[in-house]
Amino acid sequence: MTDFYDALETRDPAERERDLLAALPRQILQAQTAAPAFATILADVEPAEVSSRAALAALPVTRKSELLALQKERRASDAFGGFAAVARGARMPRIFASPGPIYEPEGTARDYWRTARALFAAGFRAGELIHNSFSYHMTPAGSIMETGAHALGCTVFAGGTGQTEQQIDAIADLRPDGYAGTPSFLKILLEKAAERGTPLRSMTKALVSGEAFPPSLYDAIAALGVQGTQCYATADLGLIAYETAAREGLVLDEGVIVEIVRPGTGQPVPEGEVGEIVVTTLNPDYPLIRFGTGDLSAVLPGRCPTGRTNTRIKGWMGRADQTAKVRGMFVHPSQVAEITRRFSEVRKARLVVEGETGQDRMTLRLECENAPPGLAERVAEAIREVTKLRGDVTVGTIGSLPNDGKVIEDARSYK
Repeated sequence: MTDFYDALETRDPAERERDLLAALPRQILQAQTAAPAFATILADVEPAEVSSRAALAALPVTRKSELLALQKERRASDAFGGFAAVARGARMPRIFASPGPIYEPEGTARDYWRTARALFAAGFRAGELIHNSFSYHMTPAGSIMETGAHALGCTVFAGGTGQTEQQIDAIADLRPDGYAGTPSFLKILLEKAAERGTPLRSMTKALVSGEAFPPSLYDAIAALGVQGTQCYATADLGLIAYETAAREGLVLDEGVIVEIVRPGTGQPVPEGEVGEIVVTTLNPDYPLIRFGTGDLSAVLPGRCPTGRTNTRIKGWMGRADQTAKVRGMFVHPSQVAEITRRFSEVRKARLVVEGETGQDRMTLRLECENAPPGLAERVAEAIREVTKLRGDVTVGTIGSLPNDGKVIEDARSYK
């Protein structure tokens, strides 16, 4: 277990942190000068001053919904909404789209999406053939895997999605070493091949992504002869984290700075607490600064047993967008954050919406240390001011709320 993609994976954590924070001011300057949207978002920021985690945490979070809104607003003049730092032509060989639609540029850098590292951790090596069943149409998923495979020195069969019978035939004929795609489609391929009596013995490993990969699905695929390893990547950011042979969380990629923040805010949570994944990418062509993925996760303590020294996260744990409609009005996590910011005694909060259809009840449950008398009443007043709705307040001790990243829990009964 001493086989690594490069020396970056085994750096001393302090050295890695110094390297990332040294690159951060340059990336902020690149975003300000080459991406018009960030010239506005970061207008009052001095890049040289953003050289610490605390300074980074003071910058605004740009969430996917805001990126989409800006793209739509500026679409007539710039389909990327001012977020791309390269122009169409030789430096932008491809453009992709993800739901929204949000348009993403692909630059010319070798391993642009940085997935070679995840493929290596999954067991792929130069000279091998990978059957790629990610989509090559519209979305970047196919290219995300293919460019990483090429950087690793692998050959790729562009299987794409669907056409199960034809894909099984291609696997049987070409005898690939492994698979890239969603785990559910891999299971379909393997089960269908077994039904047909077509052995796919060459394909013994897989890098899967794009959907949840629970232990039950891992076990089902393993029983069919394939060792599955997962990675976490998005169309905006490329690779964020990847699984190793240890199967103990996902190790962060070397080309991103990741924070876990309380949903609806930009405030980092304590290590181990569930929150939203916020990523700053060091990609100069698409320099996203504090990009809110909308996905929930938490940092795992300790290092990966394989010897990789970067931070590990638990993997995908749900979505951070927990907006609820209460008595005809939307309530957002950012409003819960605004309420709790007014009270220094509050360490954590969770808004629970209960009742049957048309009989909504809101209760803001608080974790407090040494709550003063009258706190619940003052918080209830703040709820009315911020949400224009009435809500009850309960005060509990530190640790009384679940560690699941939920800021708004919709516990209503719909009949």
